[in-house]
Amino acid sequence: MKALVYEGVETLGFRDVPEAVPAAGEHLIRVEAVGICGSDMHAYLGHDERRPAPLILGHEAAGVIVGGPRDGARVTVNPLVTCGRCKACTTGRENICAERQIISMPPREGAFAQYIVMGDANLVEVPQDVSFAKACLAEPLAVSWHAARLALEALHKDMERKALVIGGGAIGLAAALALRAMGVSDVTVAEPNDARRAYLAGQCDQTVVAQAEGSYSVVIDAVGYAATRALASSLAAPGGVIAHVGLGENTGGLDVRRMTLQEITFIGTYTYTAQDFRDTAQAIFDGRLGTLDWAEERPLSEGAEAFRNLRAGTVAAPKIVLTPWP
Repeated sequence: MKALVYEGVETLGFRDVPEAVPAAGEHLIRVEAVGICGSDMHAYLGHDERRPAPLILGHEAAGVIVGGPRDGARVTVNPLVTCGRCKACTTGRENICAERQIISMPPREGAFAQYIVMGDANLVEVPQDVSFAKACLAEPLAVSWHAARLALEALHKDMERKALVIGGGAIGLAAALALRAMGVSDVTVAEPNDARRAYLAGQCDQTVVAQAEGSYSVVIDAVGYAATRALASSLAAPGGVIAHVGLGENTGGLDVRRMTLQEITFIGTYTYTAQDFRDTAQAIFDGRLGTLDWAEERPLSEGAEAFRNLRAGTVAAPKIVLTPWP
């Protein structure tokens, strides 16, 4: 089968790789759409030691089961594989399972390929009227759904529900959509890239600013750099909540003194629970997250060029979705 393989820093090759072979309890899935995630870009730039070359990246996938009792089923894939036995798994917090694995990280190859394998528990069936390009967005949307849910659960019930999302990429846009789906009407996205800001305002109907000011009861940092953490801790209202979901760089930025004196809650959020993933998929199917027509589709064979364009900052759309089949 063909796959887009990460071969070294800023180097991707579209080439033949061994066929994907399902183990007992797994399905073979023909990938029909797979999104490029910020974590794929971190790996591409050599910034993620968890993803060493050579490796097939990609974990935002949707496709069709090939063979077996569910042959032909259209599915979106929860790429997070957990043990199912530990305290975290049995209490609905699978995302912090100590044995968690995710496709696109060893030992599991990713979905920038024509086929992947996955167990039944990680698949959500997709209705016929939902495209694969939309269905594969369940994964990044679930990341933001999880962050928004945790932030709103932590927010004091008497506080004004006014939110700022830092970063207008797919995770940031998804966070804004999730907040609105959860009843927050006042949501602002801060995005410095002119082209992306115009796209978010014009194509995605978002309130977007180049530089945020003011005070917000909920701040979601969908970038995760020292500068964005500094912004988050300066704009969070007294008693407010910061949900940190971006993985841009490891340290720096937080104004811990202000956060302490103003009792600002900081929550690190990672991926999603299995229930978050299912809830997000259902919200897609129900149309509660909007039209979701803001992804740019390109063939997997041109994936290396897509990464170069993302690296250069010339992509206005919040998400590029690759299609492995002609």
